[in-house]
Amino acid sequence: MDYDIITYGNKLLRRKSTPVEEVTDDIRALAQDMLKTMYASDGLGLAAEQVGRDEAICVIDIPPMRDEETGAPKRENPDVRMPLVLVNPRITEREGEQVGSEGCLSFPGIYVTVKRAETVTVEFLDMENELRTVRACGLLARAIQHELDHLDGVLLVDQMSPVQKVAVAGKLKKLRKGRT
Repeated sequence: MDYDIITYGNKLLRRKSTPVEEVTDDIRALAQDMLKTMYASDGLGLAAEQVGRDEAICVIDIPPMRDEETGAPKRENPDVRMPLVLVNPRITEREGEQVGSEGCLSFPGIYVTVKRAETVTVEFLDMENELRTVRACGLLARAIQHELDHLDGVLLVDQMSPVQKVAVAGKLKKLRKGRT
């Protein structure tokens, strides 16, 4: 199934996710459909809320060339297989600080500077219903934090400073009215 990505202004983006009791074939199909939707929109991550679902699931895929864009001489997280599907994810540890530009498929055309932890450890269920732990840094850590924000109903606009909100006010207004 192809999903439409919900954009800013839709109240479904503020909904908190519901934990998944068990990874079933339906959840696996949802993950695959979310990956297809994310790839079709040229995204790096997508949370279920962004496609109108409330399951605690998000997908992330950082292509190797994106690590190179960050100036890293090699893959930042070579032990993490992509795409990454996180069911019931929970950050258990945060370290350091990074500041960088973020965009969001629910805020097309808007990019703002956001402060995040440099490194995170996240626990989640994988597609085989096994509890896994991943330690991630750099862009992957940023993507994990961004997608987990979505699962809690926290949006990119909530990370913006007052100055940033003023700078993108016109774009936000158009999104709220459904004109991107």
